[in-house]
Amino acid sequence: MTHIAPIAPLIPETAPFSATQRAWLNGWLAAYYGATASSGAAPLVETTVAAPPPPAPTEDDHPWHDMAMPLEERMKLAEGRKLPQRLMAAMAQQDCGQCGYLCKSYAEAIASGSEKALNRCVPGGKETARMVKEVLELADAAPAAAPVPASVAAPVATATPVSPAGQKSAIARLDSASPLNRAPSAKDTRQVVLEITDTGLAYEPGDALGVRPMNCPDTVRAIIDCLGAKADSEVAGPDGVTRGLFDALMQACEIGRPSDEAVEVLASRAINIAESQRLQALAEGYPGAGPENADLLELLQTFPSARPPLQELISALGVLQPRLYSISSSPKATPGAVHLTVAAVRYRLRDRARKGVASTFLAERAASGASVPVFVQKSHGFRLPKDNNAPMIMIGPGTGIAPFRAFLQERRIIGAKGRNWLFFGDQHRASDFLYEDEIANFHRSGFLTELDLAFSRDQDERIYVQQRMRERAKELCAWIEEGAHIYVCGSATMGKDVAAALSAIIARQSGMGTGAAKAYLAKLAKEERYVLDVY
Repeated sequence: MTHIAPIAPLIPETAPFSATQRAWLNGWLAAYYGATASSGAAPLVETTVAAPPPPAPTEDDHPWHDMAMPLEERMKLAEGRKLPQRLMAAMAQQDCGQCGYLCKSYAEAIASGSEKALNRCVPGGKETARMVKEVLELADAAPAAAPVPASVAAPVATATPVSPAGQKSAIARLDSASPLNRAPSAKDTRQVVLEITDTGLAYEPGDALGVRPMNCPDTVRAIIDCLGAKADSEVAGPDGVTRGLFDALMQACEIGRPSDEAVEVLASRAINIAESQRLQALAEGYPGAGPENADLLELLQTFPSARPPLQELISALGVLQPRLYSISSSPKATPGAVHLTVAAVRYRLRDRARKGVASTFLAERAASGASVPVFVQKSHGFRLPKDNNAPMIMIGPGTGIAPFRAFLQERRIIGAKGRNWLFFGDQHRASDFLYEDEIANFHRSGFLTELDLAFSRDQDERIYVQQRMRERAKELCAWIEEGAHIYVCGSATMGKDVAAALSAIIARQSGMGTGAAKAYLAKLAKEERYVLDVY
């Protein structure tokens, strides 16, 4: 790749600007030179360009909305902003939907008081929960400062779902949950097929399916035993519905991640002073309070003197949230059905087996023919290119392959002529190549133009998709220069690693600096040519 755009001058690090201002100026220069190139004008190599001052931040300006940015830096960018914006900066910036909101709408709900639970941000964990509490505690203690200049360089575009809170569900029927891994894989990934005929649901490639699961009945029974309660005792759940205790814990209560309010209830009712103090410290997010990541059952077992009145505890628990899964089928390829690619989550923590709520509900607890409440979560960015001739680069290891299977199915059926390139990886080729036959057929036919595989544990050195990208750096940049859309799906950690690899590849192949390469990626993101679906 000889050029992506005329090389824009960079503001030196010794210039009298903050890192935020320097990033904005470098992004402006990169965009200016890109515009110059598209107009056919000669680049102004020796002309001093006076960049306009950064615009004053607005309520819609969220320069911290970048999952790769450290929390401390995000909070610095939000200094002086209104409370909802400062709260938003404390979130993990993934818009993953696990909290039942977007980062922005979750922050707004907390600020308005309509959402009491402060620990719903799963990827942000305790770090986010502690910062949210700190922001709220300081909100009334000091007046808001004047807004500070903020970078307008766009972060990576993400497939941002609308809040699933309040979404009406349709009842799908579970057809099958077939294993995709082969022996002796350490993983259990399922192709889940749900029949949606006559449900009124419609979806497009790139959308997600919200699944409303039920908790594990064995865990629920153990909780009821710990409480010394009766399974049919009537309680009003956190969703406002009155039902038997067993049904409430199964259907309505978040027992895997107890809310801070529930932990505080346990603390206030613990007879043992030491237990009460530990629980209070845990509720307030003090490091080392422990046990970390405890579910409700473990808290009840660890603190046997904490036995609050039944209704008081149930009311304090959060509502069991739906889980979102990227759809792995095209409606044109599987009319009347939707496919999901679900990794069943099972692990041990402090000598007790734990299970993912929705993944094991689908993989092992819901029988064939079972009714499953679901809803379609529309994507607002993670879409096929509007131009059927545009090239696509898809980077999706593990279950991140899900939307790309849908993309490829759709593109082949509609006769799209654009080239397709897939980077896929997992642990072992022999056992963990998900959808191997289908992907291999796409590749053999030439429809999948390029296929690069990275199986991390088939050799002594761990190899991941980023390594395959670096090996194909020249071709990657050529595709990008020719208008390719870049899609990334998988874990947030992988998304950060891929972003770093892309920046380094572009910088090296084009000769531009790392800052300019990041600004170039930001420009692609604004154009929705670089989008992520991460969790």
